[in-house]
Amino acid sequence: MEGSAFLAGLRDLDRSPNTERTYASRTALYLSYCAAVELDWSRITIPELKIFLHWLTEMPLPPRGRKPQLEARFRLESTANAIVTTVCEFLRFGKGYGWVPAEVADVLSEPKYLRFLPKGMDPGEDGQHRTVMTKVVKYRISEPGLEWLTSDQVEVLIQLAHRARDRFLLALMGCTGIRIGEALGLRREDMHLLSDSRALGCQISGPHIHVIRRRRNANGALAKSRLPRSIPVTAEVVGFYAEAQFERAAVPEATDGDMVFVNLFRGVLGRAMTYSAVKDMFDRLARRAKFAARPHMIRHGVATRWIRSGVDPDVAQDLLGHVSSSSMSPYLHTTDRDKRDAVELVAARGGAR
Repeated sequence: MEGSAFLAGLRDLDRSPNTERTYASRTALYLSYCAAVELDWSRITIPELKIFLHWLTEMPLPPRGRKPQLEARFRLESTANAIVTTVCEFLRFGKGYGWVPAEVADVLSEPKYLRFLPKGMDPGEDGQHRTVMTKVVKYRISEPGLEWLTSDQVEVLIQLAHRARDRFLLALMGCTGIRIGEALGLRREDMHLLSDSRALGCQISGPHIHVIRRRRNANGALAKSRLPRSIPVTAEVVGFYAEAQFERAAVPEATDGDMVFVNLFRGVLGRAMTYSAVKDMFDRLARRAKFAARPHMIRHGVATRWIRSGVDPDVAQDLLGHVSSSSMSPYLHTTDRDKRDAVELVAARGGAR
């Protein structure tokens, strides 16, 4: 009952279906663990929560599929941290309903003073925003560098894709930087690919797409942005779309559907593509290309190229659908070439003196 109420609360907060599914599995894991070791989940102590944290990384994961597993798999420390974060949110939610005592929920985080503020964060007139609440139970790990794909790598993926639909998806993401959930939620009515869209009731000039927020889609795809937005596309992307439409027309089950990306080769034909289908596609292409490739890596690459090309940060922020400018900082990647150019520039100026 408590877990179901927690998930209902997430829906009330307008969290995405993917977030809800993730939180559901993490909460179920915690409740199952407590039942197995005979712990009262609502009155867990900090030492007991730390034991749970270590159990998450020390307990082997179940095997995948039917093939025999040669080596045991274990959760990463970062994954364990994410699970405990969800558990803490669940416990704080329970405090509001009287299921969890205040003395349990209130010690799950502690104040921390930020000596160095993240880029774009306002400390406040009296520095009041420098004090934040941080988790008490967690592994201390260094933040990994975020991976991204260059335009050349995206082009390699497009060349390796055998299907016009997949090439269009890659080209669209490589041009607009949209999230995979936003791409899978696109409908034909969102594709304004003519030079003049006034006949469609749209005053935006040039080919573009519309990303609509929080629309219910059968495949669970969701646009995370708080506001709808339009994003211009290139003539090349329009060409890929035309090829994809020609391929789709050969599948009778897919001709009448409104979703842009649908099953054409496997599964229920004509049904909207799912996240798992796209993951399978990226995994296949990554093996052929011999480098890591995931949807969000394309988004990071697009944002990085915009910033490097001199696009105004406010414009890039709007194109990406971010509300806060601080959300842009993860997309500002530094390459080995950047670092070498910086060192050589300083050295050259020193030599000139």
